[in-house]
Amino acid sequence: MASKSFQSPKGMPDILPQDQAYWEKVRKIVKDLSGIYGFSRIDTPIVEDTALFERGTGEATEVVSKQMYSFKTKGGYNLTLRPEGTPSIARAYIQHGMINLPHPLKLYYIGPFFRHEQPQSGRFRQFHQFGFEIIGEKSPVLDAQIIQIFLTICENLGLKNLSIHLNSIGCPSCRPEYRKVLKDWLGAKSKKLCLDCRVRIKKNPLRVLDCKDEKCKQMINGAPNIIDYLCSDCKTHFKKLLEFLDELEIPYFISPFLVRGLDYYTKTVFEVFSDAGEEDPVALGGGGRYDVLISDLGGKDTSAVGAAFGIERLVNLMKKQQVKLSQRPAPKVFLVHLGDLGKVKSLKLFNDLYRAGIIAGEAFGKDSIKSQFKIADRIGAKFSLILGQQEALDNAVILRDMESGVQEVIPLPNIAVEVKKRLRKVVIKK
Repeated sequence: MASKSFQSPKGMPDILPQDQAYWEKVRKIVKDLSGIYGFSRIDTPIVEDTALFERGTGEATEVVSKQMYSFKTKGGYNLTLRPEGTPSIARAYIQHGMINLPHPLKLYYIGPFFRHEQPQSGRFRQFHQFGFEIIGEKSPVLDAQIIQIFLTICENLGLKNLSIHLNSIGCPSCRPEYRKVLKDWLGAKSKKLCLDCRVRIKKNPLRVLDCKDEKCKQMINGAPNIIDYLCSDCKTHFKKLLEFLDELEIPYFISPFLVRGLDYYTKTVFEVFSDAGEEDPVALGGGGRYDVLISDLGGKDTSAVGAAFGIERLVNLMKKQQVKLSQRPAPKVFLVHLGDLGKVKSLKLFNDLYRAGIIAGEAFGKDSIKSQFKIADRIGAKFSLILGQQEALDNAVILRDMESGVQEVIPLPNIAVEVKKRLRKVVIKK
């Protein structure tokens, strides 16, 4: 019987070594900026109660109705691999009594998420996001700060040609009137909409505005504009947000049919697009305000705003825009061993050098001294440290200048100090 050839599950790719430098750059910048902006990290479970997303994200959303990986445990619990981060943050906020902490509370997260959808470029069934959430403050200045943070991350990643698309989708006070007007308008044209949108009209007509079907997208261009139906509070909030963005000199487009695909949003919604000469701009991420989510999940009435970005999409764009990555400096010292005793001593010397602040190169898997010197030449090592049987017995090491070929026997306890001295001379010569 032939052995089975295994592959990663569809839409759940490996992150290979040659791509890790891009991922590390994203992680480092997110971590560094989170500290600068005053955000603390939070990690939530990869699985949550299914009802958390049904109630928080919205049963009528495509995420919940079509894309969730849900299962029943042996104990009879209904769990779901998290499709997004915000409901988990809201759940943790309520569960751990974070309302008693100083506010606004600033949290960030980074990790894997799961959605069952057709894999394509930048969109996978297992994907990774980082997100920032500010909880406990109504002011639009924090909406602006969330946008500013994400643009600063993109700028520090070296990304260009980005655009901000903004809208306000109102609040529970003014949205019902718009929903009724939109539902009536869509009802008269329902036969021209896709089957999914015909269902959405009944459950949540705003979801039609988020449809990706080309026929539906063309149809909604003539739909009523939600901004015309905002209450005075929502209008003032949106106007002040635009003023903050203007002061920050952040360019934006007002997109009257941008609603995002999640039910908990109120007032501000936004998305960041890469539009570098592309017919169909790629959404790198987005977010908005969710002033009723925490109370909907059983907490006290608490305002909040947040957003999340897809790391795969950022990495793809970094590659496309040929963002330069800082190269790891090559070791200036290389360990060369001869014989088993020399190899054992070299293994310990490698760690001793590391503790002394010296990064050394090695080829412990190779026994040929010729092969080891070839590797030392290839990486540009300035010095090699040779440990053979005799040197191991004498508790010494041969220090060789790779350029001149001059060799010198150094007592093993003194080698770290001697190497540092020689390396400083190399730097001074330059």
